[in-house]
Amino acid sequence: MDFFEWKNKDPLKINKYGIAEPTLGKKIYPDIIFVPLVAYDDDLNRLGYGGGFYDRYLDKIAKIKKILKIGLGFSYQELKKIPINKHDKKLDLIITEKKIIQ
Repeated sequence: MDFFEWKNKDPLKINKYGIAEPTLGKKIYPDIIFVPLVAYDDDLNRLGYGGGFYDRYLDKIAKIKKILKIGLGFSYQELKKIPINKHDKKLDLIITEKKIIQ
């Protein structure tokens, strides 16, 4: 996963997943990233969708710069404890419709 600078008139191509992505542009590293989640706990752990895309990206960018990692979810997705492994990256904040965990 990478992020690229893009302007409204820049061309896009459809990738193998059917997602439009820039064909040109400078690679950028965001200061803030919003991370999807299936479930979370009060220790700022998240359960993702199983591909490890965000964990790998967060590991890669941590070697380049500090980034604010925000998980977005709903209160019903909260679990008491998320099972984690050495590859899982903690979030800095989790925002739901009922609370902010930090």
